[in-house]
Amino acid sequence: MLAFSDNLRQSLHALAVHKLRVSLTVLGIMMGVATLITVMTLIQGANLYVEEKIANLGTNVFQISRLPFAVTDFNVFLKALRNRYLTLDDMRAIAERCPDCQAVGAQAQTTLSTRYQDRELQDTAIIGQTASMVDIDTRTIEEGRYFTPMEDERGANVCLIGAKLLEEFFPGLDPLGRKIRIGKEEFTVIGVYEKIGAILGQEQDNFVVIPMGAFQRLRGGRFSVMISVKAAAGEAAFERAQDQARLVLRARRHITGNREDDFFIGTAESYIELWRSISSAFFATFVMVSSIAAVVGGIVIMNVMLVSVTQRTKEIGIRRAVGASQQDILRQFLTESVLQCVVGGALGVGAGFLCALALRTWTSFPASVETWVALLGLGLSSAIGLFFGIYPAVRAARLDPVAALRTE
Repeated sequence: MLAFSDNLRQSLHALAVHKLRVSLTVLGIMMGVATLITVMTLIQGANLYVEEKIANLGTNVFQISRLPFAVTDFNVFLKALRNRYLTLDDMRAIAERCPDCQAVGAQAQTTLSTRYQDRELQDTAIIGQTASMVDIDTRTIEEGRYFTPMEDERGANVCLIGAKLLEEFFPGLDPLGRKIRIGKEEFTVIGVYEKIGAILGQEQDNFVVIPMGAFQRLRGGRFSVMISVKAAAGEAAFERAQDQARLVLRARRHITGNREDDFFIGTAESYIELWRSISSAFFATFVMVSSIAAVVGGIVIMNVMLVSVTQRTKEIGIRRAVGASQQDILRQFLTESVLQCVVGGALGVGAGFLCALALRTWTSFPASVETWVALLGLGLSSAIGLFFGIYPAVRAARLDPVAALRTE
């Protein structure tokens, strides 16, 4: 029986003789593994992306809205359209009767154009907030200050702007103290928020925050607010705060017995769970598709190895004639198959790393290849080489030495 080192040396020599065939085989495996690595990287990055940006409420903050925060059943949304509006009085009632609620605020949103001198931005999100939102909102003020409770009560024409307005209206200028036009009114800039970037391709910095009093004057008519609540520290206090807020609203809306709430409560964890339930279906589909690509690469390996057995029949016969056993032939062909797949798997993992690096460099998507994913890629490629190399190796080992030597 040949030593492992001799077997490895013979396998490497055989592969070196057929460089083009080996390169094409390695390429097939590399594409399959690279596809799998890229898919898993995208799914993991998307989960992290959601946790960091979409569900960036804070561990002890929840929101209450008239409409569901995310909908998987459109009938639920249609039913919710009949719900009563949430008002500032509801917010004040929760603040007064919720012992575990540290801070309670409200906000509402509309879309208007904004203007500074001869420059205009369309579809700017105008967000009205109560002064208490300063302790709840997770956006960071980079320059200036937040408005005071007095400014909120008087409906003062002051505002804080997102990074998009800073870039478009005040390049190289200090925006504080300057006036921008929102709709038909002028507002003085008193603060600038830190840049958020795009989320799933949607611009997030084209917004203005104004006092709720000013928003009511600007918006006009009746509208529903979204109530944000920051609970006391601790999971138990967080759960109690939700229960207390729910009881306050049910009492104000005369909802008794087993009747369903006509409002919705959303937390960071509920958003993340919803996303994971959606992404799991995509994950299963993408992994299935990428696995098919890897299996196709394995089939290519088997076909190439079968051709190799046919072309090397005389070589096999000579080796058997000089004393090589069936196990020696079997091990050599299996080693050749596994070597090709391992090299292809390593190149596929490298390609996955490059894709993740490109995404992280050119976008805000937090893509990265984790160690266990890289090891999975190498393990998968080795398994493919072993599984699809067995039949050609067995066929080579079972060749009759006499018949093999007669082959031209």
